[in-house]
Amino acid sequence: MRGTDDRTDGLFSYVSCEARVPSEHPLRAIRAITDEALEVLSPEFEGLYSKIGRPSIPPEKLLRALLLQAFYSIRSERQLMEQMDYNLLFRWFVGLSMDAAIWDVTVFTKNRDRLLKGDVATKFLAAVVAQARARNLLSDDHFSVDGTLIDAWASMKSFRPKDTADPDDDTKAGGGRNAERDFRGEKRSNATHASTTDPDARLYRKANGQSSRLAFMGHVLMENRNGLVVAAHLTRATGTAEREATLAMLDRVHDGRRRITLGADKAYDVADFVSALRARKVTPHVARNDHVTKTGKRRKSAIDGRTTRHAGYAVSLRVRKRIEEVFGWVKTSGGFAKTRHRGKDRVGWMFSLQAAAYNLVRLPKLIPAA
Repeated sequence: MRGTDDRTDGLFSYVSCEARVPSEHPLRAIRAITDEALEVLSPEFEGLYSKIGRPSIPPEKLLRALLLQAFYSIRSERQLMEQMDYNLLFRWFVGLSMDAAIWDVTVFTKNRDRLLKGDVATKFLAAVVAQARARNLLSDDHFSVDGTLIDAWASMKSFRPKDTADPDDDTKAGGGRNAERDFRGEKRSNATHASTTDPDARLYRKANGQSSRLAFMGHVLMENRNGLVVAAHLTRATGTAEREATLAMLDRVHDGRRRITLGADKAYDVADFVSALRARKVTPHVARNDHVTKTGKRRKSAIDGRTTRHAGYAVSLRVRKRIEEVFGWVKTSGGFAKTRHRGKDRVGWMFSLQAAAYNLVRLPKLIPAA
């Protein structure tokens, strides 16, 4: 018998969001790990909020909502609020009841900026890494490092001379908000020019023959056992940023009491950087950069036979390529190939949260095996 196409708008619902989410849904395992990490951060949240005034958005709910934005590739906070309004799965993960009102987008972003001051994203990543270490999922001896370019939320038209930079110049000339610009014959560099949209962005070219673009540089330190991120750092895009960020991340996670290895590509084959690693009791498993230069001479590599003769050197060079999986997930699923934020601090905060989201996706698959 054919059923009738009638609308059945019920006045009441007796099924909760908890009952509607299947027991084997992947978000259930992620929610458990997330709640444990947020419980560790509860004392940190206490120091960021006043004891008087109207209650704000709970920081735990705010962070869960931002994680959903990374998990499901949601392009903006406005679309995130729209999804949370009618998506019962999102309401369950964040911790909202079926009848709870959704926050205003402006209120949500302002409360997110409050967490920026406390560097909550980095501490949340550390709390997630601590859970993996407690389950013996991390390697404490072998690591890999690499960096990637993240396009800034600024157009090339905003890259203007510093002494005459005026964001309203096109409007005054009658050109409109998207006026024409002719760059032919104009010499531009970070020393003389800056973006009027995001002054922290830097003009950077990854290699010869490629176009220059306004970007930041994100750096990741990965352990080699299961490919989990143990530290993330964001810098301005410069030629030395990768090596400087690596030393900063190593100082954060390595106490120097015992020797560890660090795999990296040819860009890290610099004598000063290799010496700094050895001073920190880090064996540099860096790919040798001994190519023939334009003058016909072979470049001298800082990596000699003391390192390359060991079998572990070849293993590190093979495993370090897994770090590209982190960047691939962050830029595709996380939607961070081009940032939606301005300013180095805010973009760096979101980059650390993206690294934590990548670990949360990986951990439920590794915990049963452990």
